[in-house]
Amino acid sequence: MNKWYQRPVLWVFSLLIAALLGPDTVLAQKKLSRKERVLKEKEMMADRLFIEGQKQLMLEEYEKAYFYFTKALEFNEEEPAVYFKLSEMMVRANQTEKALEYGQQALALDPDNKYYHLQLAEIYNGQNKSREAAEILEKLMEKDGNHQQYILDLASLYLTLNEFDKALDALDKAEDYFGVVEQLTAQKQRIYLRKNNLPMAIKEGQKLIEAHPGNANYVLALVEILFNNNRTDQALELVLESIATYPNQPELKMAAHTLYKEKGADIPSKKYLLEGISHPDLDASAKARAFSGILGQLQHSARDQWLDTLAFHMENLHPQDPEILEALGNWKLQQRETKAAISYFKRSLQEAPDNAELYQTLVPLMFEAQEPFEAIVEMAGAATESAPESAELWFYLGTAQLGNKENEAAKAALNKALVLNAGANRQLLLMANAQLGDALHALGEKEAAFEAYEKVLAENKNYEHILNNYAYFLSLEKKELEKAYQMSFKLVNRFPENPTYLDTHAWVLFQQGRYGEAKGYMERALDHQKDPSGVMFEHYGDILYKLGEKEQALSYWIKAKEMEDTSEFLTLKIQNKTYYE
Repeated sequence: MNKWYQRPVLWVFSLLIAALLGPDTVLAQKKLSRKERVLKEKEMMADRLFIEGQKQLMLEEYEKAYFYFTKALEFNEEEPAVYFKLSEMMVRANQTEKALEYGQQALALDPDNKYYHLQLAEIYNGQNKSREAAEILEKLMEKDGNHQQYILDLASLYLTLNEFDKALDALDKAEDYFGVVEQLTAQKQRIYLRKNNLPMAIKEGQKLIEAHPGNANYVLALVEILFNNNRTDQALELVLESIATYPNQPELKMAAHTLYKEKGADIPSKKYLLEGISHPDLDASAKARAFSGILGQLQHSARDQWLDTLAFHMENLHPQDPEILEALGNWKLQQRETKAAISYFKRSLQEAPDNAELYQTLVPLMFEAQEPFEAIVEMAGAATESAPESAELWFYLGTAQLGNKENEAAKAALNKALVLNAGANRQLLLMANAQLGDALHALGEKEAAFEAYEKVLAENKNYEHILNNYAYFLSLEKKELEKAYQMSFKLVNRFPENPTYLDTHAWVLFQQGRYGEAKGYMERALDHQKDPSGVMFEHYGDILYKLGEKEQALSYWIKAKEMEDTSEFLTLKIQNKTYYE
């Protein structure tokens, strides 16, 4: 083998040995001095501590990470990466002044590191020092030459500083790089509008439409600007041009409807509204809003026929959309078709069960329609789950439970309503205490019930529900009969044809031994009650018995037997033909 070929092989081999064994093992290398070795060891220790700090930082053990980073500085106080990491940690801890100090030290040690510049800019921005942040980005852009990655942040800072011309310049540069983008154009439009430069704002909108042909959203955005600046004709022209080019865009037809309506052109306005609402691709929310807007107009037959037409298309196209169903329910409610309205509202809540406002409408309607208490309890229960902080909904639930004879549950719900109301709504306070008194009485807590009634009467001495129930329950207890008489007499004096109040007054008179007067009031009660209850017939029988009309009394007791809500003594009365109490 030739010698000239052997030498390179030996040379490469020697380098390999040097790399494997280290510099100290190569005979040709000079040995480090003691000072150099100490410095080398400190750098190595600083590196190890820095790596351990990084590890703890990743584990979110911030105190340990801080310890290792600061310890690393004891071994090498000239390492910018350590200051940078400490600055990051201070930002996380919301200690911006300390973060700024560490960040400045990192940058001073390595002024060419762009990440250190960006860190300082972020800290200044967090301190609302937009000017300082902008200056850093400006210098970085000059140095780097690649402005695209910083330009949007810089534009945002210029906006904060109200330096609109600089912001526009930055956004123009961003647009050169990214192309015509909605976010950039919208920001430029806002700046031009703030500068009262409407033509340039319009030009930006037109540029966006041209860059994205067929996109209705960009047309609508420019239409909004034109409309808000009293350029209705120009907005309409733009919409009609777009519809002519792209006819299958229902959003534009709804815009045409609105613009024609603004101009008072009813026929084309209706034409485009019908085309929009009968289009399956138009968002159901937009249809519901348009329909509800017409619903708020003055009622007349032509309007009602028009709403019927729109309602037909809406329900056929969106039979399960909650907003459509709610709008249709409101339409039926306005027509006083309560049951139909309730049906729509229930269907809407099946699709969107968290609509607390709709529960507020529906539950009272169910009371008004005299739906079974069991059904109202179920609906009101769902309502309180949807809006657990609503005092009104808890009141409705308690009232329904009381009607359904769930007295313990009613007591809890009504107390909840009172706590949540906290006296804010005086009417609710009165009604809840009134119903709570009834629930307490049904549970046998009579004194507590009477206390609740007294609270109501202290606020409103003419509260009808309380005057009637309080008087009746006192008469059953045969206590404070004069007080009971004054309350029941006040009611029959004000409402001389109310059968319930007449029955109560008759019974108070009965307990006072004024049987003749009791008979007269009881007969008036029966005359005015279309379907007398069992207790009314029983009471009348009792009065007749006390007046010595025993055969007549028996006949009314027998009538009462065929009904509900009678006393536990009724069977004995009939069997023994005598009065029991």
